[in-house]
Amino acid sequence: MGYLQSCVQQGLRWACLGLGALTAMAQAQSAIYRCGNEYTNSPTPAQKKECKLIEGGGVTVVPAAAVRAGASKPAPANDQQPRVDPQQQKARDNDARTILEAELKKAEGKLAALQQEYNNGQPEKRGEELRNVARYQERVSELKASIVRAEADVVGLRRELQRMGTASR
Repeated sequence: MGYLQSCVQQGLRWACLGLGALTAMAQAQSAIYRCGNEYTNSPTPAQKKECKLIEGGGVTVVPAAAVRAGASKPAPANDQQPRVDPQQQKARDNDARTILEAELKKAEGKLAALQQEYNNGQPEKRGEELRNVARYQERVSELKASIVRAEADVVGLRRELQRMGTASR
């Protein structure tokens, strides 16, 4: 009695068909040989070229992308950018400088306020901080971190203004 017939008699027809298909696929897959950067499943040329048998899974081949006929290289960046009128560029630069100076003034004000509140590491205690030392210490460390960030902002804005050719404090 064959394998399929015994499966059918046991009422496992679909499971047996699936196993049979997997077995057939495994038997249909032949050995694959690697010859340098090329692969083949024919043993005759593989033996002539002294190719190595690949064990395990199959090989997936991904074709290279096709190149369109008439495709050209993009033009250099200089040719793609339209020219800006020098007066218009100067107006843009002045606007940018004005914005950076306003941001610098705002950042310096924020830094001054934080330093005043920090009070050289001894800020005034508030409400619950009188009883809860941990909250006070947490606020002090947050103030210190805020001061460091604000100082970095001021330095960055000054550097950017200097890069634009504007003398800052």
